[in-house]
Amino acid sequence: MGKKSRVKTQKSGTGAMAVVSPKEMMGLISELLQKCSSAAPTPGKEWEEYVQIRALVEKIRKKQKGMSVAFEGSREDFFPELMAWAHESGASCEGFDIGDFGEEGFGLRATREIKAEELFLWIPRKMLMTVESAKNSVLGPMYSQDRILQAMGNVTLALHLLCERADPASPWLPYIKTLPARYDTPLYFQEEEVRHLLATQAVQDVLSQYKNTARQYAYFYKVVQTHPTASKLPLKDAFTFDDYRWAVSSVMTRQNQIPTEDGSRVTLALIPLWDMCNHTNGLITTGYNLEDDRCECVALQDYKENDQIYIFYGTRSNAEFVIHNGFFFEGNAHDRVKIKLGVSKSERLYAMKAEVLARAGIPASSIFALHCSEPPISAQLLAFLRVFCMTEEELKDYLMGEHAINKIFTLGNTEFPVSWENEIKLWTFLETRAALLLKTYKTTSQEDTSVLEKPDLSLHSRVAIQLRLAEKQILERASASGKAKRLHFQKQLEEGAPLPRYEESDIALLENTDADAKLPIILRKLEEAEQEAEQEAEQEAEQEAAIPDAAALGEKPAEGGTPLLLNGDRKAVNGTGSSPSEEASPATEANGDASPVGGPDDEASPTLDVGPVLDLSSDSNAVENCSASIDKAAPLSDVVNPSVERTDGVPSE
Repeated sequence: MGKKSRVKTQKSGTGAMAVVSPKEMMGLISELLQKCSSAAPTPGKEWEEYVQIRALVEKIRKKQKGMSVAFEGSREDFFPELMAWAHESGASCEGFDIGDFGEEGFGLRATREIKAEELFLWIPRKMLMTVESAKNSVLGPMYSQDRILQAMGNVTLALHLLCERADPASPWLPYIKTLPARYDTPLYFQEEEVRHLLATQAVQDVLSQYKNTARQYAYFYKVVQTHPTASKLPLKDAFTFDDYRWAVSSVMTRQNQIPTEDGSRVTLALIPLWDMCNHTNGLITTGYNLEDDRCECVALQDYKENDQIYIFYGTRSNAEFVIHNGFFFEGNAHDRVKIKLGVSKSERLYAMKAEVLARAGIPASSIFALHCSEPPISAQLLAFLRVFCMTEEELKDYLMGEHAINKIFTLGNTEFPVSWENEIKLWTFLETRAALLLKTYKTTSQEDTSVLEKPDLSLHSRVAIQLRLAEKQILERASASGKAKRLHFQKQLEEGAPLPRYEESDIALLENTDADAKLPIILRKLEEAEQEAEQEAEQEAEQEAAIPDAAALGEKPAEGGTPLLLNGDRKAVNGTGSSPSEEASPATEANGDASPVGGPDDEASPTLDVGPVLDLSSDSNAVENCSASIDKAAPLSDVVNPSVERTDGVPSE
């Protein structure tokens, strides 16, 4: 699949077989588990912890050299077998084949003309590797007794994949043989390549991803070696860190959620052949047809013979693409950086501001995003900043003044400023905050651009620097936009321009002239925000415990056993939980309580909550309705078609 598929499959038997006693290996594994399960490091010590964990992992990898299972030959040698298996299984195999697209890696290539919205690909359920198929496999007995597997479907899929890879009779071998032997996710980066991400917003996610992967591996190594239900697993004789890293990355870059056979809930799945498609900007055009019990994909656009066939992975930032998919996407229309803002509880007007925000469905402290497009802020962030910058009189007006209830819903509408002074304050704040965040980077945009021109730069280093540069460019644009808006409203104030007033009959009440900038009547229930904040606090406490439970291994158990529907925009980034407060922006702390005129927070390099290693679900909240319609472009009717979107790779917190 795409850029993740460039690496050649390594030959089996390379390298000398390491000789290590079971007792010695178990000692190293126990040390690793203890290190990864200890309390979260203090701010600023995350890199030091990462280096220590990595040193332990490298020591284990050295002793496990030559023990991993690998297939002879390169992955492309097995493409004909994959296509034959798909055909025999009832999948569509006409109109495309698998091609090599250079830097983009392998992908699907049209062998005839395909029209936009044409149904050209379908994959029946029996071809899919799912949590349900894992339960019915050799992994079943261990699954039934291990609460970690029961809580973390993504980990179940990873172990399921390893067990089937080791089984010569596995029905999924034609698929497994075509998976890359290595990936370009940060789990495969060298230490110096990860160092390029220091001071970026993505670095904490990367460090958490590595820590959680190591913690999960150590835990399951001990389970496989000691638990009675694991005695028949093919992993018992050989279960290396490299094996688990490969399985985690395979699932992380490919897993999706589909409905169960009865359509009552969702389950995680790997979708052979379809997952060869590479990403481009567009709309989600894949769904699940419950009537025919198959995954269906319609063409995103017109394709001519020999064109590469793309799909849209979802509205992901480049940080999410790098961390979970292993590539940086040039021209990403949905790129963004995260920013945490909050009203200080020590502020005199805190209660009034919190009340106005609550009425708008916005928590007093939340995660927002600065976007690569114009305007750089959403209606929700605009509403928050307006309230944040209100004077006492303005707050009283929105709490008790004429039309106070209705005026709450104009907060995210650019047509209805609170006052010219308020607009000046909020855009000054945005300009200043973005400029301060830019100062936390150790290099400038110009320096990054120069480094990227070096021909000998490694692929992983290039991706890391591209991501670092993209973050800065978004912040630079946000700062410039803030300045332009500030100057505009200063001119309005100086010229005595009349302030647009809300009229109850105004048809534009909930409309915004800027694209994608509507403020929903109910952005989010405050009670839900408070519950989520409590859940995050509980997770942090659990993750600090030495006992490796579900939270300690990287994910909280799904409430009520209900899988999380991975549908649309929101994804959990490895090591962080998704925040429902801002356009699918993962909950990452970029800076603390906001202050219009203050300097940056104490933490120049922000600390993120430690989260899951395999972010294989995209939403941190269970979605009640698992029958969302497929993208409107899809000509599939009269059937329930839950939309299928590539997920990030590790379960949400």
